[in-house]
Amino acid sequence: MAGASMKDIKLRIRSVESTMQITKAMQLVATSKLRRAKERMESSKPFGVLARKAIAAAVARCQDHNVPFLTPREVKRRCYVIIAGERGLAGGYNSNIFKAVAAHCQSMEYCVLPIGRKAIDKYQHMGVELLDDSQYRVESANVGACFRMANRLVEGYNSQQFDEVWLVYTDFHTMMDQQVAVERMLPIERATLPEDATPVATVYEEEPAETLRQVVPDYLAGKLYSAVCDSFASEVAMRRNAMDSATKNADAMISDLRLRYNRARQGAITQEITEIVAGAEE
Repeated sequence: MAGASMKDIKLRIRSVESTMQITKAMQLVATSKLRRAKERMESSKPFGVLARKAIAAAVARCQDHNVPFLTPREVKRRCYVIIAGERGLAGGYNSNIFKAVAAHCQSMEYCVLPIGRKAIDKYQHMGVELLDDSQYRVESANVGACFRMANRLVEGYNSQQFDEVWLVYTDFHTMMDQQVAVERMLPIERATLPEDATPVATVYEEEPAETLRQVVPDYLAGKLYSAVCDSFASEVAMRRNAMDSATKNADAMISDLRLRYNRARQGAITQEITEIVAGAEE
């Protein structure tokens, strides 16, 4: 009986060791990707800053209060740009995004522009209308793809397919702190624009309202690209943390199993000695 127990424990140890090797390898891969993801995230910031300053300058000089990008209207339908992950094993990364969308939309009718395989699969399965048939991937989404998405959002907003556009993504703060963010993209909130972005010597060749119409897609594209880079860095960081925790848990489990194995082995040896002594006495 003790021998069978020892055999089961040894098989369990080997199984956990195999799992730990996988989690350790995934942790190393995530660590390698994280460095590049953070570099990409940092390089995306200047474009977004310039786009915000440009649109803030146009907004500050625009006297036309009927510009659709600035004028809220009755909200009958929303569009959510949802940035999720390409795969799982990243803790609560994907589930946190989907929970935030569900909590925000409530009973409002909506369509989605999904970025990332998990978001595409989730809302296709739910039967929610997808704004674009393109399969946008987080890791490979570049500035050109973000411009295409921005133009599609502007087209849908101008044609009144929806009355608001919301962006749901994961904001990267530190390696251990990533928070889900829900931000309105359209109509543009003046409060979200930098207050000191109006250059004194700015000269417009066209009316500020027309300039605003031309700048908005650039602004949205910059915001999308920055959010995609933040989200990918957050996904990789959360996967690294999850795999690190899994590796530590596996190591602790192996230590516990080895202790149990040694106790079982000691018990088996003690039992054999007792049986030998009892036989000798007879």
